[in-house]
Amino acid sequence: MQLQQYIINDIKPLCITDKISDLQLLFNNLTYSHVPIHKDGIYMGCISETDAHCFDGASSISDCNYAVEGFYVRDTTNWLDVLEAFAQNDSNIMPVLRMDNTYIGYYELNDIIHLFNETPFFSEPGGIIIVEKGINDYSFSEISQIVESNDAKLLGAFISKMDGDLVKVTLKITNASLNEVIQTFRRYSYNIVSGHEDDTYLNSLKERSQYLDKYLNM
Repeated sequence: MQLQQYIINDIKPLCITDKISDLQLLFNNLTYSHVPIHKDGIYMGCISETDAHCFDGASSISDCNYAVEGFYVRDTTNWLDVLEAFAQNDSNIMPVLRMDNTYIGYYELNDIIHLFNETPFFSEPGGIIIVEKGINDYSFSEISQIVESNDAKLLGAFISKMDGDLVKVTLKITNASLNEVIQTFRRYSYNIVSGHEDDTYLNSLKERSQYLDKYLNM
């Protein structure tokens, strides 16, 4: 997936010799969490809006050089790594540099999320299943085999949580044979943390539980 077309350069980085008041004014007119800073045309990093409003407006940005955060991505960085960089730096703007460290522009978080939403994991119809198993016992090859052995297709899978010795994997699969997929996961000793509402095994347990409650309350 090519991201270069989403590079924006309508906001030029401020120079490190500019005043903090210039930075504060820029933030007042923007919705960005950070603004890029350069020194003699070389990208130095970003300053956050939170930090900018804590400093004396009469000071120079260079006086607050310690607050500059040096995060960026390359113009060749794939979109998943770009998304990860956004998350790690709690930013909605991501500076983009060429391999020679030349500043090109920046990505906006909403554009990258929009690309994520267009992937088959989100755009294609299907069911979500969250399975859980020992961290040393699961494998993606086994998960794929379970799904495909039931004539379903795996639209996407990722590790959504690791808790001690257990790992949770979120899957999106085509709706065909969804209940059979769930039952097969159980036969392979996977715990179904969250499954499709058409899980007949759970429905059967619920019905039996309701019947037992009525029997005991007679």
